[in-house]
Amino acid sequence: MWLLLLTALLQENSTNVLEPESFQGVEESVLEGDILTKEDKNAVQSVWVEASVPYTISKSLGDRRQTIMAAFKMISEQTCIRFVERKKEKNHLDLKNGKGCASFVGCQGGAQPLYLGSTCGLGNLVHELLHALGLHHEHTRADRDRHITVHWDRIRPGKERNFRIKEGNTLDLPYDVDSIMHYGKFYFSTGLNPTIVPKKDGSEMGQRTKLSPLDVQRLNKLYHCGS
Repeated sequence: MWLLLLTALLQENSTNVLEPESFQGVEESVLEGDILTKEDKNAVQSVWVEASVPYTISKSLGDRRQTIMAAFKMISEQTCIRFVERKKEKNHLDLKNGKGCASFVGCQGGAQPLYLGSTCGLGNLVHELLHALGLHHEHTRADRDRHITVHWDRIRPGKERNFRIKEGNTLDLPYDVDSIMHYGKFYFSTGLNPTIVPKKDGSEMGQRTKLSPLDVQRLNKLYHCGS
């Protein structure tokens, strides 16, 4: 029964997504479509203590609870990370409705918003939860040019910064074009030509249906699962 439900929820997303997760808000600055940032450049970015993520769900998301629980399960059943309803914990995820979907990267401290708009399906939510757990977009890794080609001339004007490389911890794991954190071929395209082309097989690039094996490895390594 659960498998049938999960399959139905996954059908909310296609593997050929033309647009990335995005958010239109005024409370925070937004990078790469869905990454929230604070004006305080010294804001804490870290993993959640003991791989436990307390959460609250806004009443406005009452009809999305099934999707939220399925997203939690997709992550928890493959890692040591657990999502628990908040009791009195200061640091917690505050899932709320919004114009799109977006999240901060890592544990920021206090009530941390994660936006889930009506257009965001199960795979989009899992993508945002992985941001909240500490993962950045895969296509911004320093070694990405060995694995993908970015066609800058095909990117919509003003959206170029979404494709800029970031220095960060790769956890010594290989680049993953199949990651749920990777952009798709046509993200922010000016037309029918792809903005990103894989140098090898990339049939699932941009997928939002599952955690790839490397996504699972990355989370387990980041949170020292099994240590």
